[in-house]
Amino acid sequence: MCFEELHQKLSPTIKRIAYRLNGHYRSFNHDDLYQEATIHLWSSFLEGKLGDKTDSYILQGCYFHLKNYIRKINERSNIISIDAALNTDDEATIGDLLGEYWACQDCRQDLHNKLLAQSIRNNGFNPREKRLLTYFSQGLTTRDIGKRMGVSHVSVVKMMRKIRAKSQKHLDKI
Repeated sequence: MCFEELHQKLSPTIKRIAYRLNGHYRSFNHDDLYQEATIHLWSSFLEGKLGDKTDSYILQGCYFHLKNYIRKINERSNIISIDAALNTDDEATIGDLLGEYWACQDCRQDLHNKLLAQSIRNNGFNPREKRLLTYFSQGLTTRDIGKRMGVSHVSVVKMMRKIRAKSQKHLDKI
């Protein structure tokens, strides 16, 4: 039997396995798990391990491979909730929580800039200005932004001037 026939026969069941396993882990998409199982199936086929095996045995091998794959990836990932860290009573710092990531000066500056931008955006701008910033961050030109918002490009320039002034006020407070 060629690999295409084997894959076509087992594919629906592998998709169900991937979908069922995906329900427990937020960091995976069931399509990602399906592709991982297909790669495992392909490599086992190339190594000649599937010649005398039953479909049930092969599917069980795919299931255990995915479980092991998920376990390995979850061990390597480190999901951090800054809110949880700030709500604790002990003396943990953000640096303690972020570990090696925090040791990089560029990473700290990047995180600081993102938090600052989020704070300014949430505390100082009206919905129209937030929409303008979204379009601006997408790389649209002033004229394109004006067309999408239904205003002239001159109005967009004036709104950007106001946004800069509001941002500067927040930066001066820091």
